[in-house]
Amino acid sequence: MTDRVAVVGGGAVGVTAAHALADRGADVTLYERGALASGASGCAAGIVYDAFAEDRDAAVAARAIERFRALDAVGAVDLTPCPYVWLARAGDESRAAALREQVQRMRAHDRDVELLDPPGLAERFPALETDVAVAAVARDAGYLEPDSYVAATAGRARAAGATIHTETEVALDLAGTAVTIETPGGGEPFDAVLVAAGAHTGRLLAAAGVAVAMKPYRVQALVTEPLGASAPADADSTSADGDDTTDESSATVGSGDVPMTYDATGGFYFRPRGGGLLVGDGTEEAEFDPDDYDETADAEFCERSRERVRETFGVSPSVRRAWAGLCTATPDRNPLLGPVDESGTVSVATGWHGHGFMRAPALGETVAEQVLGGGGIEAFDPRRFDGDEQFRVVEGMTLDE
Repeated sequence: MTDRVAVVGGGAVGVTAAHALADRGADVTLYERGALASGASGCAAGIVYDAFAEDRDAAVAARAIERFRALDAVGAVDLTPCPYVWLARAGDESRAAALREQVQRMRAHDRDVELLDPPGLAERFPALETDVAVAAVARDAGYLEPDSYVAATAGRARAAGATIHTETEVALDLAGTAVTIETPGGGEPFDAVLVAAGAHTGRLLAAAGVAVAMKPYRVQALVTEPLGASAPADADSTSADGDDTTDESSATVGSGDVPMTYDATGGFYFRPRGGGLLVGDGTEEAEFDPDDYDETADAEFCERSRERVRETFGVSPSVRRAWAGLCTATPDRNPLLGPVDESGTVSVATGWHGHGFMRAPALGETVAEQVLGGGGIEAFDPRRFDGDEQFRVVEGMTLDE
């Protein structure tokens, strides 16, 4: 029995694993270098859906949504049901073909998805610009605020007996028979450690002599003011730091007919938020230093996002808030989940390609079971790589063409 376990990282996966470990009888201590959800989870869009073409991914996503709904049912989070649409624009035949093939595979796994031609898209979602070759809609989908999930799950972890330390930098010492977590207050031994520290995972493990095949890459997102409070289409009210230049006395446009949407041709997504939109794009397919990158969204990204909203909805919203964060990539776009050594003393959970939050309730439980000696998902085994692989960063939402 693994009696004492350290979890490094207080994002969605880390707190889920801490709760699952404590609930299974382990003595768990979680360490977070900042506040809970202060890394990738706090920057996440909060989009959840089960529309995956691979059978294992579809099963994981379905289990995660089930967990989100269970928390919503008891009032721990507010999960808003909302269809998820992804589309390829007219003239983009390669992505249109990939989308059609994806939907066939999803339906083979009993996913509730449907192909839509341009007239069908216009009829179902009139708010969307419909110059598309083909679209698809997944009905088993919704959105929530990621920090609410992290807070709720951290609370459940504490109730199950886990200890949580925030604002605590750590280092790993793997020299002895046990893992030692070094903090400013001294060292503490554990039987096992799970490193779920987001973009810092690779560097933290490398300092302890463990190499993993992952790279952090920079992504950007923003939240607009309510669409009904937007400036005229020819106004210039872009603000990369979130300055409010909008007259909020205007009526707010409802978002009931606005689905969560991914434009595969344009490479951006949006979802309703507060009467406006959360818009994401700005992916930079290169490795970034997790301790030295610009957390401020680029002005060009903000203007490009406003232009896309203007093209779709006919309004030009100002930017309420904009930011940049880091996602993590792997050579095959599958996560690294499970032990990195044969003894199972050191485990890892990283490499989400932007899909970590939506799968956290399921994969956090999976890796907790692995730490305690259970099985995992073979395709996600970190030991499939040596850790020194050279690979190109590819953002997670890209359609395979």
